[in-house]
Amino acid sequence: MNNIQSQTVSQKDQEVAPELGGLALAPRADGPGAAAILAAGIGVFTLGLLTTLAVISASLKGFLEDFQGSVGVGSLAGKTTVAVVAWLVAWAGLAFAWKGKNPNVRRIFLVALVLIVLGIIGTFPPFFEAFE
Repeated sequence: MNNIQSQTVSQKDQEVAPELGGLALAPRADGPGAAAILAAGIGVFTLGLLTTLAVISASLKGFLEDFQGSVGVGSLAGKTTVAVVAWLVAWAGLAFAWKGKNPNVRRIFLVALVLIVLGIIGTFPPFFEAFE
């Protein structure tokens, strides 16, 4: 059966990209790639959410400003630090959960796209300044 899968994958590869057809690539799970895509959406959404919430909540803004050290960038250092941590944790967790699995990549891409759009809206000054 493994040989049949390899032949099927090779045929599919040859149809999509003829230069890959001769390589007889073994099938691989889509889980790690899907995890990276969704984690990126989570990271961008986290940054947008924190940007908006820092305008609404003075205590959150103060907490995020504590990350700046002596750099003097205000709450930006905290927002980006927390967003990067959220991205890394999401990526590691999803990659572990989806290792060897084939989740619906199209659906995951659409969810990530929605999260990215919402995150960008959250960092758009006319949006978050409306909450001041």
